Amino acid sequence: MITVLLADDDPAARQGLRTIIDSSPDARVVAEAWDGRSAVDQARRLLPDVVVMDVRMPGTDGIAATRQLRELPTPPAVLILTTFGLEEYVEQALKAGASGFLIKDTPPAELLSALRGLAEGHAVFAPEVTGQVIDLTTGEVQAPADSRYTELVAALTERQVEVLRLLALGLSNANIATELGMTEGTVKGHVTQLLARLGVTNRVAAARIAYRAGFSAEDV
Repeated sequence: MITVLLADDDPAARQGLRTIIDSSPDARVVAEAWDGRSAVDQARRLLPDVVVMDVRMPGTDGIAATRQLRELPTPPAVLILTTFGLEEYVEQALKAGASGFLIKDTPPAELLSALRGLAEGHAVFAPEVTGQVIDLTTGEVQAPADSRYTELVAALTERQVEVLRLLALGLSNANIATELGMTEGTVKGHVTQLLARLGVTNRVAAARIAYRAGFSAEDV
């Protein structure tokens, strides 16, 4: 059972998240916090697997609280969930030690999937910010192609390579569908298959492989 602590100063937001999470057979909310300080105090006592953290809260905000949570002897994974300006907060969240970043209108099924991934030690980021995460974690300098990764990419179908190129730029499934003239459901199927063939569990890891295989923005 995945244990979750919610940190958000909006009671309605916390209730909505609790309803979604408690509806899952493998996750439950063990506590709620209205600010960052309360989140850290409760996490220290309850040892949740995942803390779902808003950014803007009174007193200790979500970024500062994330930093404190990651310093605990048994740190939880932190999922930043917010509606605010993405680019600024993605960088701050990564530096603070967050393992995931989603926006608040993420569909319930995707939120639950993200919690499962985080509980297993994976990073989870919204498609809208994948490109920013890649820039922040790999830098702007294009590294020479690595044969280990070029071989992985070479094993993909032509269509999967096309999807991977766009995914590596941070495009969402909907935007990839528009670019390639296919349905969003078809794109989702291609993404699932290429993740499996690359041996990774999330879009960020797949994008890193693409860059290490020699992809660049000019390839798309």
